[in-house]
Amino acid sequence: MRMPLRTPAFVVDVAALQRNAAVLAEVADRAGARMLLALKAFSMPAAFPYMKAVGTCASSVHEARLGKEAFGGEQHVFAAAFSEGEMRELMALGIDHITFNSFAQLRQWQRLAQELPGAARVALGLRINPEHSEGQVPLYDPCAPHSRLGIRREAFAGQDLSGITGLHCHNLCEQNADCFARTLAAIEEKFGDLLRSGQITWFNFGGGHHITRADYDRELLVQTLQGFHARYPHIVYCLEPGEAHVLNAGTFVCTVLDVVENGGPIAILDGSAACHTPDVMEMPYVPRAFMDDAWQGEAAPGVNALRAGKPGEKTHTVRLAGPSCLAGDFFGEYSFDRLPQPGDRILFEDMALYTMVKTNTFNGIRLPDLCLCTAPGQIEVVRTFGYDDFRSRL
Repeated sequence: MRMPLRTPAFVVDVAALQRNAAVLAEVADRAGARMLLALKAFSMPAAFPYMKAVGTCASSVHEARLGKEAFGGEQHVFAAAFSEGEMRELMALGIDHITFNSFAQLRQWQRLAQELPGAARVALGLRINPEHSEGQVPLYDPCAPHSRLGIRREAFAGQDLSGITGLHCHNLCEQNADCFARTLAAIEEKFGDLLRSGQITWFNFGGGHHITRADYDRELLVQTLQGFHARYPHIVYCLEPGEAHVLNAGTFVCTVLDVVENGGPIAILDGSAACHTPDVMEMPYVPRAFMDDAWQGEAAPGVNALRAGKPGEKTHTVRLAGPSCLAGDFFGEYSFDRLPQPGDRILFEDMALYTMVKTNTFNGIRLPDLCLCTAPGQIEVVRTFGYDDFRSRL
């Protein structure tokens, strides 16, 4: 019997969060690394008690405040540039580490920071660009040509590094440990003298490490980090994965409203790719999907679920689309053993990361409910949205 649930809705599986947390905690312990949560990928406070991390990293004042209020622990902040108002707010929050993206920003705010209460306790760092790309999509590659993120080695010439105690590098996106190993080699080739100087006492290796993925080479990651520690025992290092904390832990649940025909069947859902899962259109990628009348809230499909296949793989190929007026509002082409019908529930897998944080109200379409699955068949509705959320936004 179908579980009552208003759609569209995001459902985050607590058991999956806890499985990921256990993996990350083990890796952190073996590698001697500090594991942070990147709030840019996932920022649902109700889920934080089920996640293990020594702190958070933020890309804005609001993320930093959320990390401080709802999570606690160590606070790292980076942005491509900060305004004076933002710097004052960040210092007032009592963050631990702040990383600058240029020497101009460092000089501008280093003076201001010295005048503000609590500034003496903030560790200052620089984001570096090792000019080594592992990403295949330029939009998500911080080391792509003409990137605005990170300082290249040539820009360090003649610069005063007084007050700098840390470095930060991020160039991965959903990648395995071999990509990190090659990146670290590039970092040491270009910035090894800084690492050996004794001035650098912390290093943030950024996110994009898909540590909780089934085929991720965790042993290689541990060995790579242990090797780094052996070469630079004076440096404390951290990782800031966002996706790895919530990988395969969230489901986006929609209901079929209609099925129209135009060169093939098109199922129109109450969930919108444009409004609710914009990364599907930006990346782009086609999320895994299934139908399951017996679904109980878990992140993985049940044994009797009708899993979707690639176009032509199963009997009925159908486009799954959203209700907005944007012509390109669709999730992708799928095939099923039977054609979806109005009233069917379509479930998209792995929708917690970089999805919930990007929702919008284009066309006035209601934002999805936010839910936690605390046990099979037990779904807690954490937040609902309505007209006031749309009206007050602008």
